[in-house]
Amino acid sequence: MMHTNSGFSFFLMLLPQYPVKLAQMVIFYLFSLILAMDITVSGWRTGVDSLNMNYYMMNCPFAEGTIKNTVNRALLSDPTLAAGLVRMHFHDCFIEGCDGSVLLESKDNTSEKNSPANLSLRGYEIIDQAKEELEMQCPGVVSCADILAMAARDAVFFAGGPVYDIPKGRKDGRRSRMEDTIKLPSPTLNSSELIRMFGQHGFTAQEMVALSGGHTLGVSRCSSFKHRLRNFDTINDVDPTLDKNFAKTLSKTCSAGDNAEQTFDSTRNSFDNDYYRALQRKNGVLFSDQTLFESATTRGIAYGYALNQAMFFLDFQQAMVKMSMLDVKEGSKGEVRNNCRLIN
Repeated sequence: MMHTNSGFSFFLMLLPQYPVKLAQMVIFYLFSLILAMDITVSGWRTGVDSLNMNYYMMNCPFAEGTIKNTVNRALLSDPTLAAGLVRMHFHDCFIEGCDGSVLLESKDNTSEKNSPANLSLRGYEIIDQAKEELEMQCPGVVSCADILAMAARDAVFFAGGPVYDIPKGRKDGRRSRMEDTIKLPSPTLNSSELIRMFGQHGFTAQEMVALSGGHTLGVSRCSSFKHRLRNFDTINDVDPTLDKNFAKTLSKTCSAGDNAEQTFDSTRNSFDNDYYRALQRKNGVLFSDQTLFESATTRGIAYGYALNQAMFFLDFQQAMVKMSMLDVKEGSKGEVRNNCRLIN
């Protein structure tokens, strides 16, 4: 580690010679490299004995490459699916933990994927394809929960976001009920409510703001923000936290109906900090987005990410690793499904 530190110091001496944005990128990737080296040397302390970075090294050595190739092929064909995979992973982990429960079809009960909150999820076919290929390589080894977690990670990187690794070894859950999705954050929540909801899963306010940055990818449907445009409250017809011109943009979008889509920021398929810059301009699409910049508790964090993409990337990757380990199933508490859509 002494060699790494001295190399880091050397780069810091060079940074003033380069533009600020390039310097920030260099710092970010240096920190990522040091973090990766530390993980390699000392291991990742997950708090879950069965999870580790090299879980499939012996029993399915090409698992990671197979998943990455499957994701890359799909996103080359349709870059908008990157947002779908990241959102699907989030919706999985917040309900019953990261156990692939969002992938299950309704059978004896109505499953999570049939909840109104999940009807717009996309990318199931990518998970199915990766699973099919892995079942031919190493049957009954790689869980659907791990495939989804790795696919989301690879989608972030494909879209230009930070590179990070996650421990593997999750088992697939056997429960998936629509009523459980009430635990998903609503687009109408304010900052205090978001902090409380994320806090119930062990996240700090800063981690919540960083994870919200996942909205730098993708779109929102009018049904999720139309309440901001008319009869907002007893005093205001339109949400006063909305820029007036942007409110007109959203109204024009909604003129096409509840399913009409509005991008969260100007770069829907690029993972960057433009989402936070939009909040600065009062151009947050969802009320739960804009509240991050309206609340004194979270404004400074969001403002920092708007100014410093490298800082956002670093905090996002750490929060994603933490999220990927929410209430994971291990041992007999779960299984490795043969088909991601069905319990064995």
